[in-house]
Amino acid sequence: MTAGVIPAITEPTVIAATPRAGAVSAPLATADRVAELLAGRRAVALTGAGLSTDSGIPDYRGPGSPPRSPMTFDEFVSGSRAQQRYWARSHIGWQRMGLAQPNRGHLALATLERSGVVTDLITQNVDGLHRQAGSRAVIELHGRIDEVICLGCASISSRHELHDRLSALNPDFGRSRSAMTAPDGDAELAETDGFALAECLRCPGPLKPHVVFFGENVPRARVDRCYRAVDDAEALLVAGSSLTVMSGLRFVRHAARRGIPIVIVNRGITRGDPVATVRVDAGCSETLTSLADLLG
Repeated sequence: MTAGVIPAITEPTVIAATPRAGAVSAPLATADRVAELLAGRRAVALTGAGLSTDSGIPDYRGPGSPPRSPMTFDEFVSGSRAQQRYWARSHIGWQRMGLAQPNRGHLALATLERSGVVTDLITQNVDGLHRQAGSRAVIELHGRIDEVICLGCASISSRHELHDRLSALNPDFGRSRSAMTAPDGDAELAETDGFALAECLRCPGPLKPHVVFFGENVPRARVDRCYRAVDDAEALLVAGSSLTVMSGLRFVRHAARRGIPIVIVNRGITRGDPVATVRVDAGCSETLTSLADLLG
């Protein structure tokens, strides 16, 4: 997700879906057990930032992740100063994020799609690595960081093109700056004064990454498409998400209400554990690769 891309929808940490009687978390399982559960079933995958860590993109809540205060939508549209701060930081972060390549986890999910195990893939990530890996049935819940939208005329353009324009306008910016890259392509950068903004090429409107900022809602049609994917599936496979925000957790709850098996692959606990069928407390790359070998 991009700076401020954590969705606006949040809820208390209580899980509404009913867990198994007496259970506080799903039992731990191996890849072999997960393969048995998914065999012969059409599964929808739901992925989060933890899937992209092996591509060099840090996650939000993993061990050692620094606290962040992403820019909200209201702050972004408040004026040019906020937009200058956002684009200066994002310009630095994009230079690193744009070089990221799919890892074994992305490739394994593409293999599972080709083999017919994964029928749809809902991702909370904006890095585009699923498509690069070869997945086709991808629903990018929070948008795409490689696209830019004009807030004036709503035209969509290429982030690569904008990066070239910003580089030309700010030829020396970032060369001597050391900054930590965030999972949304942003960078922790204190000094952004003097950064020149680029306007839309069709109108004088301000440009925004084509992603969902904190304070925005995911487009209703996109959410409905995700619900339909879960409705059509016979299992849900969650990979690399702590399910901390409702944006992804709602689909886990929906799967629980339908009574289909829920598998969670993630290092550490998640908000979906109480309603999951099994969970794998391990890395996504190795676990999904094993599943692809067993099922693909």
